[in-house]
Amino acid sequence: MAAKKQTSTSLKHDASSFGVLERLPAPQQALVSTLARATGDLGGELYLVGGGVRDVLLGEHGPTDLDFATSLRPDQIRIIGETLPGVSVYDVGEKFGTIGLVIANDNRPPDKDAARPDIVELTTYRGESYEPGSRHPTVVFGVSIEADLARRDFTVNAIAVNAISGEVIDPWYGRADLATGTLRAVGDAGERFAEDPLRLLRAARFAGQLGFAIEAETLAGMAAHALALKQVSGERIFHEMTRLLCSSWAGHGLDVLLDTGLLTTAMPELLPLESAAYGHPGIHREKDLWDHTKRVVMQSPPRPTVRWAALLHDAAKPVTRTVDNRGEVHFHGHEHAGADMAGSLLRRLHADKKTIRDVCRMVELHLRPAGYDRVTWTDSAVRRLALEVGDLMPDLLDLVAADVTSARPHKQRAAAARVEGLREHIARLEEQQALAELQSPLDGNDLMALFDRPPGRWIADVKDHLREMVIDGALSAGDTERATQIARELVHDMT
Repeated sequence: MAAKKQTSTSLKHDASSFGVLERLPAPQQALVSTLARATGDLGGELYLVGGGVRDVLLGEHGPTDLDFATSLRPDQIRIIGETLPGVSVYDVGEKFGTIGLVIANDNRPPDKDAARPDIVELTTYRGESYEPGSRHPTVVFGVSIEADLARRDFTVNAIAVNAISGEVIDPWYGRADLATGTLRAVGDAGERFAEDPLRLLRAARFAGQLGFAIEAETLAGMAAHALALKQVSGERIFHEMTRLLCSSWAGHGLDVLLDTGLLTTAMPELLPLESAAYGHPGIHREKDLWDHTKRVVMQSPPRPTVRWAALLHDAAKPVTRTVDNRGEVHFHGHEHAGADMAGSLLRRLHADKKTIRDVCRMVELHLRPAGYDRVTWTDSAVRRLALEVGDLMPDLLDLVAADVTSARPHKQRAAAARVEGLREHIARLEEQQALAELQSPLDGNDLMALFDRPPGRWIADVKDHLREMVIDGALSAGDTERATQIARELVHDMT
């Protein structure tokens, strides 16, 4: 059932008990007061709206950025930005009623963000209508704050606070849903998702971010409109998915995608993970790949590339699965096939090149550190791995550490010990010599001058051989004399 709208009487007497403005950090309180006065001087109203209000009511720290709704028109908002000292204006989307202000903040406490300005967006109260199949609304200005809130996505985001009086406007019972941990669409869920299919992913992301259950009609509306996600650009899907993956309850958000059919639309490559619940009674029992993947995501640090690699690290297991004549299951080459799948998926979502490169590399290499053994791995083997992985090593080791979901404590301890042992081994080698210095004592110019030969494949062959000797400890990186002797022997054998 859709939420009932409060009466106008209840809207007007709800200010002091919550004290939303007083919960903001002091610099933001001062900023709200300044903007409220400037808005009032032009005869307008100003309300704090959106995620900032939601987060304050949840008891979280003050929002990083502030969003406001106002009765002023965009040209009047621009006047505020042009007249207040230390404020610059940028056009977020003036035709949709939004003007951004960048405000220098000299009163921020001295910490790592001391130089960061305040960024606020002021949007004229607006109503919207959508043409079928279009995400671009027809905007109507001049409506009330209540009508403005009615166009928003979820009740917990449809709460406004008067910037002067602190009065809370909550026509859709958003605070009640905050109290019960419920994510509910404003009004008719189907209409909200039809208006803007990106809200489908936002619902899953908020479920992961807030840990909220999705109300039944809202969940049904998501399932009914899942195919509409095809209208959303890959970039937007990637952005929302990254935020979902880095959220505190990412596993819950991923289950929402699966249960509503959104996973089928957005990332069909992952569906086999959920259906691959194979089992052979009396012979072999396999882990639930979907559950395992969710746990690895949750156990990894909330850094985008690590979480994406966690999501995709076993994506190719279902397609590489084989069973030998003893009933043992194998996934030979799943790391290489998985890297290809990860690259294809991320390119389709128009992820940035660095993310694609790093995620694919971690998926491809995630089994290597897991095989580390203090006894059998030599210094040269560790050096080779470290040089091959490069600056991805911290992320890769975090992924490998997270990729242990066994319920058996001794397996958890053994896996943790392997990862920690490899970290220590690398650190010990770095103390002896920076790994970046493990290069051939002779470069290409040295070799061409030494043999009076033009560039060619022979240079790479000689350098690679000399570098391998340095990695093995058989040649010093600074021993050009011995390197010259070895190079002469190599070139002689080539001719």
